[in-house]
Amino acid sequence: MKKILIVMSVAAGLASCRPQNPDVPAVREFIRNNWHTTVQHCTTDTATLIGLPHPYTVPTAGAMFREMYYWDTFFTNEGLVRDGHPELAKGNTDNLLHMVRRFGKVYNGSRTYYEARSQTPYLSMMVDRIYRLTGDKQWLADAYETLKDEYGFWMRERLTPTGLNRYGSSASDALVDEFLVTGSKRLGTDLFDKGYTPERLHKLGLDFVAEAESGWDFNPRYDRRCTDFCPLDLNANLFMYEVNFARFAQELDRTEEMREWIAKAELRRARILEYCYDPEAKQFYDYDYVNGRRSDVLSGAVFALLYSGAVPREYAGHIVQALLRLEFPYGIAACEDKPYDYPYQWSYPNTWPPVCFYTVMGLARYGYGEEAERIAVKWMKAVTESFKTTGNL
Repeated sequence: MKKILIVMSVAAGLASCRPQNPDVPAVREFIRNNWHTTVQHCTTDTATLIGLPHPYTVPTAGAMFREMYYWDTFFTNEGLVRDGHPELAKGNTDNLLHMVRRFGKVYNGSRTYYEARSQTPYLSMMVDRIYRLTGDKQWLADAYETLKDEYGFWMRERLTPTGLNRYGSSASDALVDEFLVTGSKRLGTDLFDKGYTPERLHKLGLDFVAEAESGWDFNPRYDRRCTDFCPLDLNANLFMYEVNFARFAQELDRTEEMREWIAKAELRRARILEYCYDPEAKQFYDYDYVNGRRSDVLSGAVFALLYSGAVPREYAGHIVQALLRLEFPYGIAACEDKPYDYPYQWSYPNTWPPVCFYTVMGLARYGYGEEAERIAVKWMKAVTESFKTTGNL
């Protein structure tokens, strides 16, 4: 429900100049009336559940989830702030900061069985949102130091020789085997019956765990070799971290640190252009640093470059051309419609709220308001039609 809320909110604002979708008010009422059903509170470690100091939100109401999740919580917070629950958004953010202080990173979710991986980093964006609301510089100073520790995890554990980052894990053999089973089920095949060597199976399992760290489990972008790639969205987010850090340092009167972060952001931007931009196709793709080539799959992740501001303005028009291959009746497909060897959850004909979120926000950021509104309207229609059918989001 939460990821949908923020896109609904943004979409409603962008679509204000058109006749309103008459089904939106019912969905908005459903959201407003159900925030409280998604709140959990557990301050002590209980079995596999990690204790957190503040009440927090989970992906769905009811007993299915008792743990909070990393990137889900960013979208949750955007919705909470817009719906008048800033205290809950701050509690969510403080809980994730607590996890970094305790473990050196944010786990995929607040369960001990997630310790081998993190998830797409959004915590600096959450801190930025809360600071803009409170103006509390002491809180910002403490959060900033913690965020630098999280950034350090990504730069130590997930750095490639290109200077760009990748997804990965510290998965045990048991977890690798578990993900081989999971991958087989998700892809509708038996990976153990392919004649693969034990070494190849182990690498495949590691790649599946890394793909789970990306949140896009599973998708065709990496040819089931996630650890070999520098993903567009991950590096767009880390660019945003560096820009946010520069602003935090400026707020805290740390001029030299501000300059250092600006330099890091500029360097990452240059590397994204060097490795991920195809000058012939005039488009951006994930970069396979192991084989020295770009992916041949265009995905909605390309719009994360616009959302984060990671590309110079003259490249925005090239990214907008991706709409010709990714836009469809429900917004933006996770990946383009082309023949793949397996059905993937994060590919056509599926779309997901985060993809629509950063597409709408990114297009609007670079001045493509008409395109942003069009995607927003399509996404709202998808949500409201589903709600009319199911009574849920």
